[in-house]
Amino acid sequence: MTLSISLSPQTEARLRQKAEANGQQLDVYAAKLLEQAASARSVDEVLAPFREQVADSGMSDQELDAFFEGVRDKAFQDRQRRPA
Repeated sequence: MTLSISLSPQTEARLRQKAEANGQQLDVYAAKLLEQAASARSVDEVLAPFREQVADSGMSDQELDAFFEGVRDKAFQDRQRRPA
Protein backbone atom coordinates (compact mmCIF):
# COMPACT_ATOMS: atom_id res chain seq x y z
CA MET A 1 0.00 0.00 0.00
CA THR A 2 1.19 3.47 -0.77
CA LEU A 3 0.31 6.23 1.66
CA SER A 4 0.89 9.93 1.33
CA ILE A 5 0.96 12.08 4.46
CA SER A 6 1.76 15.71 5.16
CA LEU A 7 4.23 16.52 7.91
CA SER A 8 5.46 19.81 9.25
CA PRO A 9 9.03 20.62 8.22
CA GLN A 10 10.13 20.20 11.84
CA THR A 11 8.56 16.76 12.13
CA GLU A 12 10.02 15.67 8.82
CA ALA A 13 13.48 16.83 9.92
CA ARG A 14 13.25 14.94 13.23
CA LEU A 15 11.97 11.83 11.49
CA ARG A 16 14.73 12.05 8.89
CA GLN A 17 17.37 12.40 11.66
CA LYS A 18 16.03 9.34 13.46
CA ALA A 19 15.95 7.34 10.25
CA GLU A 20 19.55 8.27 9.47
CA ALA A 21 20.62 7.44 13.04
CA ASN A 22 19.11 3.98 12.50
CA GLY A 23 20.76 3.59 9.12
CA GLN A 24 17.46 3.48 7.26
CA GLN A 25 15.80 5.38 4.47
CA LEU A 26 13.09 7.77 5.62
CA ASP A 27 10.25 5.83 4.00
CA VAL A 28 11.42 2.51 5.44
CA TYR A 29 11.80 3.99 8.92
CA ALA A 30 8.39 5.70 8.77
CA ALA A 31 6.72 2.48 7.57
CA LYS A 32 8.29 0.58 10.45
CA LEU A 33 6.95 3.14 12.96
CA LEU A 34 3.48 2.95 11.45
CA GLU A 35 3.49 -0.85 11.53
CA GLN A 36 4.52 -0.80 15.20
CA ALA A 37 1.79 1.69 16.04
CA ALA A 38 -0.83 -0.31 14.17
CA SER A 39 0.09 -3.54 15.91
CA ALA A 40 0.45 -2.07 19.41
CA ARG A 41 -2.21 -3.17 21.86
CA SER A 42 -4.40 -0.53 23.45
CA VAL A 43 -4.48 0.00 27.20
CA ASP A 44 -7.93 -1.61 27.25
CA GLU A 45 -6.56 -4.70 25.47
CA VAL A 46 -3.64 -4.96 27.88
CA LEU A 47 -5.85 -4.55 30.95
CA ALA A 48 -8.68 -6.84 29.79
CA PRO A 49 -7.31 -10.02 31.46
CA PHE A 50 -6.73 -8.14 34.73
CA ARG A 51 -10.20 -6.60 34.65
CA GLU A 52 -11.67 -10.06 34.04
CA GLN A 53 -9.76 -11.49 37.02
CA VAL A 54 -10.98 -8.66 39.25
CA ALA A 55 -14.57 -9.19 38.11
CA ASP A 56 -14.28 -12.95 38.68
CA SER A 57 -12.79 -12.41 42.14
CA GLY A 58 -15.91 -10.67 43.38
CA MET A 59 -13.82 -8.00 45.10
CA SER A 60 -15.52 -4.68 45.66
CA ASP A 61 -13.87 -1.45 44.59
CA GLN A 62 -13.08 -0.74 48.24
CA GLU A 63 -11.48 -4.17 48.71
CA LEU A 64 -9.44 -3.72 45.55
CA ASP A 65 -8.28 -0.28 46.72
CA ALA A 66 -7.29 -1.73 50.10
CA PHE A 67 -5.43 -4.59 48.42
CA PHE A 68 -3.37 -2.25 46.23
CA GLU A 69 -2.74 0.10 49.12
CA GLY A 70 -1.35 -2.83 51.10
CA VAL A 71 0.87 -3.93 48.21
CA ARG A 72 2.13 -0.38 47.73
CA ASP A 73 2.86 0.00 51.46
CA LYS A 74 4.75 -3.30 51.56
CA ALA A 75 6.83 -2.32 48.53
CA PHE A 76 7.65 1.00 50.20
CA GLN A 77 8.66 -0.73 53.42
CA ASP A 78 10.83 -3.22 51.51
CA ARG A 79 12.62 -0.35 49.74
CA GLN A 80 13.22 1.40 53.07
CA ARG A 81 14.89 -1.71 54.50
CA ARG A 82 17.41 -2.04 51.66
CA PRO A 83 20.93 -0.90 52.46
CA ALA A 84 21.90 2.32 50.72
